Formats: sequence, C-alpha cells, structure tokens
Amino acid sequence: MKSPWGVFPRGDKSKCSVSGKMNRARPGLPGPDGGGGRWEAGILTSICNFGELPPSSLPPDPLSGVLKTMVWKWLGALVIFPLQMIYLVVKAALCLALPARPRDLSRENVLITGGGRGIGRHLAREFAHRGARKIILWGRTEKCLKETAEEISLMGTECHYFICDVGNREEVYQTAKAVREKVGDITILVNNAAVVHGKSLMDSDDDALLKSQHINTLGQFWTTKAFLPRMLELQNGHIVCLNSVLALSAIPGAIDYCTSKASSFAFMESLTLGLLDCPGVNATTILPFHTSTEMFQGMRVRFPNLFPPLKPETVARRTVEAVQLNQALLLLPWTMHALVILKSVLPQSALEEIYKFSGTYTCMNTFKGRT
Repeated sequence: MKSPWGVFPRGDKSKCSVSGKMNRARPGLPGPDGGGGRWEAGILTSICNFGELPPSSLPPDPLSGVLKTMVWKWLGALVIFPLQMIYLVVKAALCLALPARPRDLSRENVLITGGGRGIGRHLAREFAHRGARKIILWGRTEKCLKETAEEISLMGTECHYFICDVGNREEVYQTAKAVREKVGDITILVNNAAVVHGKSLMDSDDDALLKSQHINTLGQFWTTKAFLPRMLELQNGHIVCLNSVLALSAIPGAIDYCTSKASSFAFMESLTLGLLDCPGVNATTILPFHTSTEMFQGMRVRFPNLFPPLKPETVARRTVEAVQLNQALLLLPWTMHALVILKSVLPQSALEEIYKFSGTYTCMNTFKGRT
C-alpha cells in the first residue's frame, strides 16, 4: 500500500515491518481511538522497529577490520625499520672491529677463470696458501695455465687446468661437464677472465667490441649457470667476481671494458640479491682500482704517488679474505668509497674537472696493454 508520500523503504518509521500496515498517526493529530497521536505513534514505531539491531550491535564491517590491520602493520613497519637499520649498521661496525672467524677452505674446490696469469695466477697461489682442497684453472693459453698449475702443485695443492674460452657458451658447458667428471663439484667459482682493447668507440673494431662483451660479461652468465645449480643442491657455494672500479666510474679510451664491467656489476648485484633465500650459497664482488698487471700496461695517472696502482698479490689476498668472511662487496683501496660519494653529490661539470685534474681524462693515451 502506498502512502501519500510514496513507497516507504525498509526501516521507515511510517510503515510496520511486521504487519505491513501504514501508520497513519501523525504528530499532533488524534489517532483512531481519539487519543493522542504522538503516544500511539511511539508505540507503532516501536513495533515497526522490532527485530532491528541498534547501531552498536551491528556486526563489524570485514573491510574495516582489514584496513585497521593493514594500518597497524604499516605503523609497526615504520617503527621497526629504522631500528633494524641501526642494528645492522652497528653489527657491521662490530664486524669490522671484531672480524668473524674466517671460512675453512680445506674442503673447497676452487675454479678460477683466467687463472693462467695476472691476478688469476695470484688468486690460485692465495687459495692454495690458505688450504683450498683443489684448484682448477681455466684459460685460453695452455702455456700460462700449465706453468701456474705446476707452481700450485709444488705448493702441495692438487691443481688441474682446462683450456676454455668463457665467451663461448657451448665450450663453457662442455668443459664444466668435464670438470665435474674429472675433479668433482665446484664450490667456489671465481669469474676473473677479462680482456680490454683500450680504444674509443669509433676506433674500435666491431668484433673486438663483441669479444669484450662475450668474455667480460656473458662469460659470467655461462659459468654461473654451469655451476650454480649444483651449489644450490649442495647448499654450499660461492660466486666471486673480479670486477673493476671502472664499473662505477668510466674513463675515455676503454669504452668496451667499462661497459662490460658495468654490466657485470649489475649482474652480480642482481645475483647477490637473488641468493638471499638460498642457504649456504653466497656471492662476492671485488672492485679494485688500477692494478699493475700486463692487462693495463702503459696506463698512467697524473699523480702516481697519490694514486699508486694496486699490486696483484694484494688484490688476490683481499679477495680470498672477502670470500672467507662472506663479504658481499669490496672496493680497493678503501678510498674508492669517496668516488661513489662524489659521483652522487657533485654536478657533472665538477666531476669533469676532477677527471682532467687527476689525469683520468687522458690516462689511456699511453695504453699498450694486452688482450
């Protein structure tokens, strides 16, 4: 039944939800019994609202509960996160002051790419000196590999070498299979192999540019894919990358090398984060300054006494120490941290003046090197 004001919705006090009859009593007018309409209207209103819950008794809105839970979680995270950062910083400071116990290498099989000469040869010596079980050398020059392997064997450490070009994917996979069959599982992989051509973009041969990317960057993809799955199964492994500070601050005249090292740095950064939930498997990236090896022979800076080149044995020693202490990132020397800060705060024009003043802008003009 319709009232003079139209159809009343549910809960309207002018219609009884039980009987469906209209409440014709209006405030100030007599009701059907001739009595006061207000009193009867109150009775009828109570009847019409019978069975409806008061607002305080209504069931809680599920969505409201979810929102409250999310808000409390966010507030908790905002409080806990700064405390967590403070704890981690303090923990790192304590680790520097009180280094942890170095990792025992006596059960580790170490594979070093580019292990025949340069930093690779010094790495083999350092791992052998610190008690590695077996050392496996990869490289492209058999003469250098054989000399290093004989030297390591004389130190009392079992050493094997394999001729392998890490820039060749199929060759990497085949040689990795041969290593597993002949030597066993690799538990520490050191990606050290690299080449540099030391030319500007327009002076670089296309094949030389491709060679740099294949060896310096893609080679790490192939070696890591070849050995990482078994490390994950064993829950024991370490991926090490001998990179360069040029990954963070490029120089002219070495565009192939700088590009490949920057790509390699991103690869290791992503890999390190991806291994956070993989127990027993870790990664370490080393970013050394100019090292006195044949690779960068002829390279000169303006103030060699202020910025002397690193010795390869120093880089090797600090690298093995970083592996034993499970250090994710190491810049050599420590003053290179200032480079990262300066690049973050100074304008490009100021950085260019620093490059010119320090001789970085022209350091490759006298480059001879080797590939």
